[in-house]
Amino acid sequence: MRGTSNIPDEPFPRTGAQVETERLLGALAADMREYAIFALDTEGRVASWNSGAQLIKQYTSREIIGRHFSIFYPAELVESGYPEWELRQATANGFFIDRGWRLRKDGSAFWAHVVITAQRADDGRLDGFIKVTRDESEAYAQRERSDRRFTDLFQLAPAGIALLDRHDRILDANAALCDLLGYRPHGLRAPELMHADDPRTGLVPHAAPDDPGSEPVSHRRLSRSTGEPVFCEVRCAASVDYDGRRFWLAVFQDLTEQQRRTETLHFQATHDHPTGLLNRRGVHELLVPLLSTASDDVGVLFCDLDNFKRFNDSLGHDAGDELINLLAERLLTDLPSSCTPARLYGDEFLIICSDLTACGGLDTLITLVSDLLCAEIPLRNRLIGITASIGAATPPAAGTTADELIRTADAAMFAAKEQGHGRTAPPAPAGGLALEEDLRDALLHDGLRMHYQPILDRDGTILLAEALVRWPHPTQGLLAPGVILPVASQAKLLAELDRWVLRTALREASRWYRPHGPAPGVTVNLAGLRPDSAHFHSEVSSAIDDSGIDPGRVVLEVVETVLVDLPAQPRKMMRRLNDRGVRFAMDDFGTGYSSLARLKDLPTQLVKLDRRFVVGMESDPTDLGIVRAVIELARGMGRTCIAEGVETRVQRDLLNELGVDAQQGFLYSRPVPDAQFRELLASPESMTAD
Repeated sequence: MRGTSNIPDEPFPRTGAQVETERLLGALAADMREYAIFALDTEGRVASWNSGAQLIKQYTSREIIGRHFSIFYPAELVESGYPEWELRQATANGFFIDRGWRLRKDGSAFWAHVVITAQRADDGRLDGFIKVTRDESEAYAQRERSDRRFTDLFQLAPAGIALLDRHDRILDANAALCDLLGYRPHGLRAPELMHADDPRTGLVPHAAPDDPGSEPVSHRRLSRSTGEPVFCEVRCAASVDYDGRRFWLAVFQDLTEQQRRTETLHFQATHDHPTGLLNRRGVHELLVPLLSTASDDVGVLFCDLDNFKRFNDSLGHDAGDELINLLAERLLTDLPSSCTPARLYGDEFLIICSDLTACGGLDTLITLVSDLLCAEIPLRNRLIGITASIGAATPPAAGTTADELIRTADAAMFAAKEQGHGRTAPPAPAGGLALEEDLRDALLHDGLRMHYQPILDRDGTILLAEALVRWPHPTQGLLAPGVILPVASQAKLLAELDRWVLRTALREASRWYRPHGPAPGVTVNLAGLRPDSAHFHSEVSSAIDDSGIDPGRVVLEVVETVLVDLPAQPRKMMRRLNDRGVRFAMDDFGTGYSSLARLKDLPTQLVKLDRRFVVGMESDPTDLGIVRAVIELARGMGRTCIAEGVETRVQRDLLNELGVDAQQGFLYSRPVPDAQFRELLASPESMTAD
């Protein structure tokens, strides 16, 4: 064997195990000149020394054996007890690995990679340590040069760049990003960068970076230090630092001006210039998806001002334009949030309602629109009185496409105009008075049917089911609430319809069974049987008692416009039902600021997000902001928040990120008959959208 272990006579006693260890170590390590390999006794004194150790550390074996290994450490580490701490770590864990500055005999420093391994006798007693050191100074210098080059590129890059850890903490940011967002380098915090209208909570992708399904490129809405939004394309790439820790490199491209131009062009293309209302193209963009996803409760009103030409001729076209603008502003301000006004041409307005039930039915909406258009309006120091003819249309009787629905409403408007000024023509689905008599007969002879739409909690469990009435009419087909409620309202049958729905829904729900866990609750919409009705408490209590259902499974939905103005006595009756376990839900929550202010005073336990905001939150920052605010407000007040009208996985994921408690919509299930709903309870996997 070549070389020598260079082990001289020992100046201190050694055990037999140490002698054997040193012999083997000397034989194995003699020629490993790139490594300093040496033994330490239990006190940390050098017990053996190979040629690599002499080359790296410059001590001969005679100079170093018997001396404490702390001689290789800078003074500040020795003073802190770091060498002894290393031995304690190796003793406790079996080994210790470190990188750091170490000293040669001449006092010069080198960058070392150190491994210390504890050696034990057969009986487990500590016998000493083996220490292996490698000089990585050149690699360290190369890394330093590489780091300097990266830092130069990082700071001089024209694009904003940030380094983030897996917890979304910003480790460093370049000058371009600080300038873009208006922060100092050490003032950047990833959560604060996210604009309130961006539903995602961080910049780091949730998917693993090496996951082929991950999306490292995203478009985000960030926030400047002033609160102003910044639209950016963010590209994230994962990397690993020298210690094996994963971090992300995020590159930000400012798309704010491009986004603004796009939004401006889209607004100009879809809105009427003088009034700011939707134009015909905007109407189609809104109505087409509504009809394809949730057409049961959609309604369209076609409105035409009477004698507007004569008004223009007498007061001038400027006055006519001013009147149109004032009416448009009134519609924008005073219509329910589920309604969107549009201007098609001249003096023609179109009202699109996405939720007739929330408006109290079609007749109620027609009355409201008529009042808004026909109420006197101040114009040029005088009050102007004007009338309007209104035609209405609802699917499917009036058509199933946007064009069919608009044409039908237009025809109804002309029919109303032929009857005289200020008339309305609701869409009587073939029958008029005969249909009202048919509804009375259906209520008397159990001719209606209940369908149920599941409401799922965050775990995908059916929490509740919303009861929705259907009318299998012998000639008109299966009619939905959007048709039934106007007929019931016209025939003064709303309260009687509510009683039938309440009793039928509670009776059927009392028979629901779930193999694993309690049966879900049932929610019932009330339009005619309102909390301020004379016999509200007794009617509800009687329906519960007769059905035998647990009152804790009963939820009564009341629209916010009714709840907000309730006097003290009806609220007292609601609390009495609360005491029995009955819960109340505020339907279409978020459609009026007054309901938000009085929510804490109302005996409601659930709030239901208006589906309009859910549909719009993907593209409308205002709708997204409302959704976020409603969820947070409901959570803060201890209310369960349910999102209605969930149609897409994007909506589902956004709502989950925002923390909504439960969801319902066509993504999970359409309303189904009682028997089919019971099948869903038995096999919910057939319904949940994964």
